[in-house]
Amino acid sequence: MPTHHEIPATPDKMVLGYFDAALPPVLEIASGDTVTLHSFPAGGRESLHPDPARVSAEHLAVLDQCVPGPGLHFVTGPVHVRGAEPGDVLQVEILDQAFRQDWGFVSILPLLGTLPDEFTEYETIHPDIDVARGVCVLPWGTELPLDPFFGILGTAPPAAWGRVGTAVPRGFGGNMDNKELKVGSTLYLPVYNPGAGFYAGDGHGVQGDGEVCITALETGLTGTFRLTVRKDLGYEWPFAETPTDLMTIGLHESLDEAMRQAVRHVCARTGLTRNQAYMLCSLAGNLRITQTVDGNKGVHMLMPKTAL
Repeated sequence: MPTHHEIPATPDKMVLGYFDAALPPVLEIASGDTVTLHSFPAGGRESLHPDPARVSAEHLAVLDQCVPGPGLHFVTGPVHVRGAEPGDVLQVEILDQAFRQDWGFVSILPLLGTLPDEFTEYETIHPDIDVARGVCVLPWGTELPLDPFFGILGTAPPAAWGRVGTAVPRGFGGNMDNKELKVGSTLYLPVYNPGAGFYAGDGHGVQGDGEVCITALETGLTGTFRLTVRKDLGYEWPFAETPTDLMTIGLHESLDEAMRQAVRHVCARTGLTRNQAYMLCSLAGNLRITQTVDGNKGVHMLMPKTAL
């Protein structure tokens, strides 16, 4: 019988700015169990809301006690899933996401973003999050619909890599900043270490394709996931599906990588030739920019399940 677990929002359950296969797990679960975990926004004290009353004591505690790594993201984990071995795939079903706070921040920062040499008047704003109305309110009055997701979902990197910063997404997932990975979606991640070592963090309230200025609406989220070990898939790269689409994910300086992944998956699922799969992708696939600011750029292709 599957068991539900919860990871509290405490410094001993989070790391700041890195992934590391050598870290001991904060929780051990069986395959098929569900986990609820909590996150805080990326960034340090300079990103906090100017009204101290709106910053939780939990948030201040993790800022004070978590030792910073090379990145700026709080991630919760790692979670050890019994039975997961290198070469397996961790199936991550995204069951629920909820806001932990009523504000977020958006920044333009030095040497970051898609146009770092053109935007040098650095600025941080703190939009209000109105969960009851389902909108965030920007300081100049614009309201945008909320559409939350976790920017970081990943497994532990290969042990030989040592401590890896959170900024750059790689084959283990990580900082993919993919807004399609929300409630109802399922993500499949390669496993490099016994137990998989699942992490999540970097809550976003809403983000456009590209995340061009370097941040989304950075905020705190609570998420619930079902984690299942799959020994029948053999994926060597992150892959996902929504209720309506299959999603190939490219994380590479070249924006062509999601296209290559799409052709491979269509061939594997349908028996079509490479040429036929390539033509089907041209007719039915939707190639989208995920993010352009995280070192390895991100693109993903959505292929309607009805086309296969």
